[in-house]
Amino acid sequence: MEDKVVVNKKVVLKHYIPDGPATESDMELVATDTLRLRLPPGSTAVLVKNLYLSCDPYMRSRMTKHDEPSYVDDLVPGTPITGYGVCKVLDSGHPDFKIGDYVWGITGWEEYSLMTSTEGLFKINHTDVPLSYYTGILGMPGFTAYVGFYEIGSPKKGERVFISAASGAVGQLVGQFAKLMGCYVVGSAGSDEKVNLLKNKFGFDEAFNYKKEPDLNKALRRCFPEGIDIYFENVGGAMLEAVLRNMRLNGRIAACGMISQYNVERPEGVNHLFAIVTKRIRMQGFIVFDHFRSYREFEEKVVQYIKEGKIVYVEDIAEGLENAPAALVGLFAGRNVGKQLVIIARE
Repeated sequence: MEDKVVVNKKVVLKHYIPDGPATESDMELVATDTLRLRLPPGSTAVLVKNLYLSCDPYMRSRMTKHDEPSYVDDLVPGTPITGYGVCKVLDSGHPDFKIGDYVWGITGWEEYSLMTSTEGLFKINHTDVPLSYYTGILGMPGFTAYVGFYEIGSPKKGERVFISAASGAVGQLVGQFAKLMGCYVVGSAGSDEKVNLLKNKFGFDEAFNYKKEPDLNKALRRCFPEGIDIYFENVGGAMLEAVLRNMRLNGRIAACGMISQYNVERPEGVNHLFAIVTKRIRMQGFIVFDHFRSYREFEEKVVQYIKEGKIVYVEDIAEGLENAPAALVGLFAGRNVGKQLVIIARE
């Protein structure tokens, strides 16, 4: 490959953000560092060109300094934001990756990244589907939907499934997995456009705009007169409160995220927790990277679903690294329709 030095543009976190919403001004695009596009002899690192970046809700919590360590490290001000992305290998000293391979995993919000640790980096086996899918349906969000629904939810045919934030990167897939199993599926979303998407594109049986429902308990009772067997939890707060009142005996709650709580100064309490006892509800949180041992099985199954047209996927695409901060911040205002990602380069 050509041996040259480039200026490496990157998006950095300017400072830690206290509780409350993140803004675009908390991040900035800088172009101060140079990078040689060839590894030194004997290196075991991987040098990649970043193509697609994933915007995910969990990234907000990493922008706050935590006294107690969380499941994922806090970001470091002045250094590139990191998250899941799709990359092309430009040079490699690692036996598992060769020049020209496409990979996905944790990378920097920058044009080029030098990866000294390849743990959690996956070679992309299927380049006959859009590479951007590895930020979503075939990447961390898709695998999250798969693990949460099948492994945590333990679904059975004919069960009643509710998904909050259902038009997002994870929710849209949970609903389609549930329909493939023969379940009755309802989703909530924050706009009429998203509700129409759930019913007309993703095949949900019913959906509602939670912003137009004065009483979430009544909305769920309307959609689930016999109650909910499986709740895929993405929202928390008032939605979880309403769901607990509408769960069936031996119901399961797969707790994936609680986006309504990420930007509040004081987390909301939840009443009706005694329903977990009286209804014998199993509520389990999960972190997807605890389950990566089954990723290849998931990849093969879902690629087949895509090729057979059994699953559809909607992406919300921002063009250019300079637009990555706005894309990330937009998640928390519900501006995205489908999976939010950023294109840095297509090749």
